[in-house]
Amino acid sequence: MELKSPTAKALVVLASLVVVLAGIKAASAIMVPFFLSGFIAIACGPLINWASRHHIPRWLSIMLVILTIVFIGFLLAGLVGQSLTEFKENLPEYRAKLDTEFAWVIDQLARVNIHINRELITSHLDPGMAMSLATNFISGMGGVLSNLFLILLTVIFMLFESHSIPARLHVALADPDMKMQHVDKFIRSVNSYLAIKTVVSLATGLIIGVWLYVMQVDHFLLWAVLAFMLNYIPNIGSIIAALPAVLIAFVQYGFASAGLVALAFVLVNTIMGNLVEPRLMGRGMGLSTLVVFLSLIFWGWLLGTVGMLLSVPLTMVVKIALESRKESEWLAVLLSSSDDKSTSRQA
Repeated sequence: MELKSPTAKALVVLASLVVVLAGIKAASAIMVPFFLSGFIAIACGPLINWASRHHIPRWLSIMLVILTIVFIGFLLAGLVGQSLTEFKENLPEYRAKLDTEFAWVIDQLARVNIHINRELITSHLDPGMAMSLATNFISGMGGVLSNLFLILLTVIFMLFESHSIPARLHVALADPDMKMQHVDKFIRSVNSYLAIKTVVSLATGLIIGVWLYVMQVDHFLLWAVLAFMLNYIPNIGSIIAALPAVLIAFVQYGFASAGLVALAFVLVNTIMGNLVEPRLMGRGMGLSTLVVFLSLIFWGWLLGTVGMLLSVPLTMVVKIALESRKESEWLAVLLSSSDDKSTSRQA
């Protein structure tokens, strides 16, 4: 039966959306490795295409990329796993030191007539919470990577068929003549975003790791990996990554070293986020800052840690899907940043 009332159509769409999201949530154990496999395959796509242009057999380039990922993954897993174990063992000591330093800060504020109720603050604000969140985040990723064989196998099949996926999408959408430009725009946008973001995140993690190593901050490799991973989360990812490293430096060496560590994060993320990344990426993904933040919360709730890392690409899927129909184009405009409105209307 055809629904003619706009209200009825809206209710049916909302009901369908709730059912789909509930299904994804219930099947998150299967969906999370699949989304992560797609992320890795898209990020590796430019390397495979580059090898194909230089007449390297596709199977050979895929095997070389997969072997490189496995080698680097196992190397990092061993080093980070050891650092994570040591950090968890030392976490109670760090938390106790932070509580002591926090009490000292409250006493110093009291000397300048800024009185804070210590019991009330400590009962609601745990200074060691940022450290616990950091380790829980990395532990969550480790739990996802326990399905490493399934993820790598899926990545291999995706890479072997990646060259034919765009054409098949057009056929599936009843567009054999390739007239639906938003499909190609989506593939190019996500591919470019993930490839560039991966390179920038690697550079960010490397620079942060070297800086922390020079300053002899405990578990510097752990914080470097955290900086690499959280750099995929725009706007607030770098702030979350900086907190535990700054707190460790504060516990070890005091305010001066903590300030230098914070300065390093600010400089690196300012240069990478405001100079290098926009130059490589152009206008970026065209999402407003508020939408990026809300998508981080939503996809994190739906898919956990992987959902947080892939919140921007997944939201772009929704945005471009909304742009493809006149009825939902206004929603795509709401998701867009202020300088992307005209593009959304023209899609």
